[in-house]
Amino acid sequence: MTDMSKLTPEQKVRRFIRQHDLVTGQQKLLVAVSGGPDSVCLLHILWKLQKELEIELYVAHLNHQLRGAESDTDAACVADLAHRLGIPATIESRDVKAYQLQHRLSPEEAAREVRYSFLAQTAAEIGAARVAVGHTADDHVETIIMHLLRGSGTRGLRGLLPVSRWQSGDDSLVILRPLLELTREETTAYCRRHRLAPRTDTSNLSPEPFRNKIRHQLLPQLQGYNPQVAEALLRTARIAADDLAFIDKEVARQWDKVAHAEKGSVVISKKEFSALPSALKRHLLRAAVETLLGNLKDIEAGHIEDIMDALDKPAGKVIGLPDGLNFTIEYDRYVLSPDPVSLCPFPPLGDETELNIPGQTTIPGWNIEATVIPQSEYTEVGNITDDFIAHFNYDKTGNKLTVRHRRPGDRFQPLGMDRPKKLNEFMIDARIPQTWRRRIPIVCSPELILWAVGYRIDERVKVTRNTKQVLRLKFKRI
Repeated sequence: MTDMSKLTPEQKVRRFIRQHDLVTGQQKLLVAVSGGPDSVCLLHILWKLQKELEIELYVAHLNHQLRGAESDTDAACVADLAHRLGIPATIESRDVKAYQLQHRLSPEEAAREVRYSFLAQTAAEIGAARVAVGHTADDHVETIIMHLLRGSGTRGLRGLLPVSRWQSGDDSLVILRPLLELTREETTAYCRRHRLAPRTDTSNLSPEPFRNKIRHQLLPQLQGYNPQVAEALLRTARIAADDLAFIDKEVARQWDKVAHAEKGSVVISKKEFSALPSALKRHLLRAAVETLLGNLKDIEAGHIEDIMDALDKPAGKVIGLPDGLNFTIEYDRYVLSPDPVSLCPFPPLGDETELNIPGQTTIPGWNIEATVIPQSEYTEVGNITDDFIAHFNYDKTGNKLTVRHRRPGDRFQPLGMDRPKKLNEFMIDARIPQTWRRRIPIVCSPELILWAVGYRIDERVKVTRNTKQVLRLKFKRI
């Protein structure tokens, strides 16, 4: 086993890059350089290794316009360093404060979104597949603690990963972290040894941001309980990463049995899902969210636990999630979707409309064909099985029929029953998802409901051997 304490920073980074296959030969690599010791160390090491790794480097620096002249000086120093190393650079400015106010984010969230959006756009412009950032082992430890305090679950205990993907809208970026085995102390010492002149971001000294409180207050206190707390947390992260790698493989193996994507939604079989261990349920739910959103940025362990707690709730229960997602409980399945009715086969209904009998009627989403035929012709077609075709005793229905959505207090007598019941109770018994019910066309005469389209006609208007004329209604989606 390699004694890491005897390796130089260059050797650690080379080893880490090889171990995690961070780069491949003949690859253009964008390097995010803030001007601080970590990113300056990263750039200089990659510059020294670029021939060996067969990579072409490109520098990106974003001026967040948050520290006035200090930010401008940072940008100038990065530009100068890139010039001295012979590396092309893109140096730009963005108004992070305006973005923060517009999107109602914390300063840290706004800076992160603007920065990564800039990096994604720059990478696309220069044809780079990946961007390297200067996160160190110290950042790794701080992130683990942040996730732990926020209750992020086992996945959060992994902290920062060697490779991850950032996505926001159409912007997407593969992020590499080659310095995760170097400490902040090592990057500072490296810069000093190579006579580099990194900048100091004074905002990192502020006690206000959450990460700074962890860095300057909480971690020193934890070290009072365990001087090796950083090593303990990093060991926990490695174990969590190994466990999750195994679970993720199992989730992938089970996915097709349990879930499938459909019309911008993920549908999960209740029966198959219920048979899984709780650990797999949680991770399959996360996989379902990631399938729809592309990332799990706003999904915390608490959201997953809210779903887990609701799994046995009655059909119709909806759990709201970030980014407009809803987890809807139906009778035989769960549906994760931005729109609970996205899988409904029925289009939205308009106002009540009178049917042309005989003839055709068009309403939003439907073409309705009404035909009156003698009993003799019905015997030839009466056994057709189509949920959207129904036959009625025309002598009892009459020709003054309308189609509308359900209303409070609606009652009808479903075919085969000896007494009327509330339409809503019938829909519950028929296991019709709650979000669908107002979209189901209801065919009515002045006296009664004739048909809940797609489901059941009324017993009192069925065709009998004494029926003389048969009304045939056919609903067809348009």
